[in-house]
Amino acid sequence: MKKKQTLAFLLALIMMFSVFAGCAGNNDTTTEEQTTAAQETTAETTGEITITDQIGREVTLEAPAEKIVSAYYLSSSLLIALGAEDKVVGIEMKADTRGLYKLAAPQFLDLPAVGSGKGINVEETAALEPDLVIIPKKLSDSVEQFEALNIPVVVIDPETLDSFLETVDILGKLTGCEEKAQSLIDDYNQVITEVSELTKDVENKPLVYIAGSDMLRTAGTGMYQNDLIEIAGGTNAAASIEDSAWVDITAEELLSWNPEKVYVVSYSDYTMDEFIAAYPQLTATQSPEENVKVFPGAIEPWDYPTASAPLGVLWLANDLHPELVSDEDLETRVSEFYKEYFDIDVTLEDVNNYETAAA
Repeated sequence: MKKKQTLAFLLALIMMFSVFAGCAGNNDTTTEEQTTAAQETTAETTGEITITDQIGREVTLEAPAEKIVSAYYLSSSLLIALGAEDKVVGIEMKADTRGLYKLAAPQFLDLPAVGSGKGINVEETAALEPDLVIIPKKLSDSVEQFEALNIPVVVIDPETLDSFLETVDILGKLTGCEEKAQSLIDDYNQVITEVSELTKDVENKPLVYIAGSDMLRTAGTGMYQNDLIEIAGGTNAAASIEDSAWVDITAEELLSWNPEKVYVVSYSDYTMDEFIAAYPQLTATQSPEENVKVFPGAIEPWDYPTASAPLGVLWLANDLHPELVSDEDLETRVSEFYKEYFDIDVTLEDVNNYETAAA
């Protein structure tokens, strides 16, 4: 009887530490107190986990996921930040174009690519025998197919500030990495509170145009980019548009808005110089060296809800109001963040130039 009790105890210990190791993340140094707290948290998450995903479905796992297919870049990058990258067995397409993967999770480049923004291959995904599949809301039509195969699937929709933080919380619970998820949420909220406090009394809030993948594609008030602009002390030129997706506008609309600042996304189909040449009459393009810039994105885009999105808030506040957020503070925060969540050494120069980061 005693032998059986001892064996059961040892098995429980192995289960507890295996889950903890799976979320150890990118930080090798842990204090004794942190270790104890993490073990207690892990013990609580080794049982059944139930969450409500971002289309209102209830999703239940018998234990934290150990074999994950992530068909969405935003969830894949978050899994790295949470320390769950070794749990990922399948990923979205075009992984070789992601600077973050090359630096922080090179094993992702060799994983099976099973999905894209247009769809996910259910058969290939099922062959990987995942215990969790993560898909974006636009692929929610695939949910029934996975349910029919008895494969747990969670739908996420991190398109606004609040929904992004909810996504972090959901993934933290499903992977057993709640402590790291809460740390990321706390850090994000701290940046938002800090920058909001700095910019709340600013009288001059420049009119900002976010130029999307196309020059005449932008983000209205239903998008994360609108929150980003407002928190950083700017005014969204497209504030009259309430859509929760990228919207195509006319050249006449852009010219009538006449933005003071233009930020071209790093994943655009054109260059910054091409934008300046196309709209020389805009106030911003008349002083392009100061008022037209590319939003950082060599490692991962800072203008939409990624794990490093807090850095995008700081960067934009620094560019709009350098007297409130200094270059030195921004540089320090960038280096500390990437070391904490991705265990990579990154400078501010690197986020604009992948070649220096990869060197």
